[in-house]
Amino acid sequence: MSQLSNLYLFLYNSLQSFGWALALFRVLSSFVLTKSVGGAYASAGELICFLQTVAFLEVIHGAIGIVPSGALLPLMQWGGRTHFLFAIVRGINEVQELPSVFITFLAWSMSEVIRYPQYALSCLGRCPSWITYLRYTAFIVLYPIGMAPGEMWLMYQALPYIKEKHLYGDSFLGLPFSYYNFVQAVLLCYPFLWSKLYIHMFKQRKSKLAKQHEKKKR
Repeated sequence: MSQLSNLYLFLYNSLQSFGWALALFRVLSSFVLTKSVGGAYASAGELICFLQTVAFLEVIHGAIGIVPSGALLPLMQWGGRTHFLFAIVRGINEVQELPSVFITFLAWSMSEVIRYPQYALSCLGRCPSWITYLRYTAFIVLYPIGMAPGEMWLMYQALPYIKEKHLYGDSFLGLPFSYYNFVQAVLLCYPFLWSKLYIHMFKQRKSKLAKQHEKKKR
C-alpha cells in the first residue's frame, strides 16, 4: 500500500511539475514576445485554473493521511488561491491584464516548479539536497511577492468593478450577502491568515534542513 501511495504521489507531483513549468513558460513567453505584462492571463490563465482545481487533491491527501501535512493548511492555501482565481481574476475581465496578475502568476509558477519536483523526487527517495534547500528557501521571497503586490493588490483593484457590477448579488443561501463587503473583509484578514502559512513554512524549513544536515553528517 505504501508503494502504491508513493507511486501515485510521484505521478501526481510530476504532472503538476510539468503543468506549472508549462504555465511559467507561457507567462514568460508572452512577456518576451509582447514586451508587456498584460498577457499573463490570456496565455496561462486557463491552465493555471485547471492546475489549481486539480490541487484540491492535496487537501484529500492530507485528510486521508497519505501525506503528513494534514488538511487544514492545504485547504487554506487552496481556498485562498481558488477564490482569487475564479471569483476575482476569471470573473472580472477588466482586471485580467493588470500587472498584479502577472506578478501573482510568476510568483506562483516559480514556487511550484520548485515545490512539485521536490515532492516528486522525495517520493523516490532521491531528492538532491540543493533542491530541498531551494524548496525551503525560495518561498521566503516568492510568497510575499505573490501575496502583497500580487493577490492583495489585485483584490483591492477589483473592488470598484465588484461594486459597479453588483457582482454575485446580495444573497447567499437565502442570507443577506454583499460580495463587495466580503472582499473587503478578506483583505483585512488576508495578512493574518497568510502569516499563519508563512510561519508554518519557516517551521518546516528549520525541521527539513536540520534533518538534511544530520544526513550529511552521517
